[in-house]
Amino acid sequence: MDLQGKTIYGVFWSVGQELSSKFISFLITIILARILSPAEFGLIAMLSVFIAIGNSLLDGGLTSSLIRTTDISQKDCSTVFYFNIFGSILIYGFLFLAAPFISRFYEQPVLTNVVRVYGISLIINAFFGIQQTLLVKDMKFKTMTMIQIPSVIAGGIVGVILAKMGYGAWSLVWMSLVTSFISTVLHWYNSSWRPVLLFDRDSFKSHFNYGYKLTLSSLIDKFYQNIYTIIIGKFYAPAQLGFYSRADSISQLPIGIISSAVNKVTFPMFVNISHNNEQLVLVYRKVMLQVLFWMAPTLIALCVVAEPLFRLVLTDKWLPAVPYFQILCVAGITYPIHAYNLNILKVKGQTHLFLRLEMIKKVLCVIGILCVFPLGIYGLLYFQLVYSFLGLYINSIYTVRFINYSFWRQIGDIIPTFFISVLVGGSCYFLDKILLSANFNDFFRIITLGFTYFIGYFSVSYLFRLSAVVDFKQLVLKRLYQ
Repeated sequence: MDLQGKTIYGVFWSVGQELSSKFISFLITIILARILSPAEFGLIAMLSVFIAIGNSLLDGGLTSSLIRTTDISQKDCSTVFYFNIFGSILIYGFLFLAAPFISRFYEQPVLTNVVRVYGISLIINAFFGIQQTLLVKDMKFKTMTMIQIPSVIAGGIVGVILAKMGYGAWSLVWMSLVTSFISTVLHWYNSSWRPVLLFDRDSFKSHFNYGYKLTLSSLIDKFYQNIYTIIIGKFYAPAQLGFYSRADSISQLPIGIISSAVNKVTFPMFVNISHNNEQLVLVYRKVMLQVLFWMAPTLIALCVVAEPLFRLVLTDKWLPAVPYFQILCVAGITYPIHAYNLNILKVKGQTHLFLRLEMIKKVLCVIGILCVFPLGIYGLLYFQLVYSFLGLYINSIYTVRFINYSFWRQIGDIIPTFFISVLVGGSCYFLDKILLSANFNDFFRIITLGFTYFIGYFSVSYLFRLSAVVDFKQLVLKRLYQ
């Protein structure tokens, strides 16, 4: 199978993996949200920054280095494997000792034991990192799909049963642990790779020199992604954090499905053509516009149906999360473009520039947060929206140097899609307020608004012959007549 065919096949299964697993996770979350209170979700959200940072330290840039390496050996894989195991135990030990301080910081005594149990997932995850990396490198996303779905289902069943039995926030902890454990077992079962008793210093040094900058960048990024959670958890009630975390996680659902799926495929694909800048910018642009073409309308449509959707699916107790959700959806539209700009630096081996950009962005972010903090949660949310576009400009600083695709060219390419999405979304929003909201139930409103929105969006996009529409049409026709 050639590179294009392998990429198309990989995207199909990668999207399938993300769509199926995240959809199942979403259904499980709906069930749990109807059983548990916002405050119980808020307690677990308080720990998200510590678990995210722990996973970043484990995954870091060493696995990216393995993907980027053309011919990896048993020596490379075993070295990284043992480093991950040792690192996970070290990080868990730190979390175990820090648990009382985390509990006192949030003024939630129950968090001491929760941290110590929840943190075990870091050690479990370290055991399948190499198997997962090899599957990504070989674009075996079908196998990954068959691993992830049973893991999510098993963990979800345990979580729902425990929630029904009255375990509260602990049901979310055990759901995570069971999911990680089943995933580990299935990765080992579906992979032929096994570690040997070998740790090579030269191999470690080679991968570490490439990856430590990505690890530092990831740590900075994870801290930034969770800084709102830390602030809201510290200065507001757990229920308020629960509303924010639910809004954030649901808004991340379409972003995660599309972005994560395509990223898994495009990073190794970009590596294969990294020597040809002309081809790289062509593929980069097509991927970016295609992803944005599907993501932008999805997120804007979710903004339009947010209020009836939350009431129908999560019940009235979650309605305060609706405005948070709408702001976060708009802010998330640019996320894939951020990632693709940074991927160019990774495939070019410029991880020091990657780290430099992350440091610049996060310093500006902290300054901005300090300025808007007195304005409350909405000040933080609107700053997050503004910063998403500022961050895009910063991420594109070096893209023009390596592939001659500047920030303003990117903006020029994405404005038509963004404008059509917002225009059709605004029309549907006024339709709902004028006609639907007072006369029809939530289910009818969601169906009517969704159908009207996407018919309008695709019609206008086709009328103006957006390049993403033309590319998608050519791709479909090519596949049909092959």
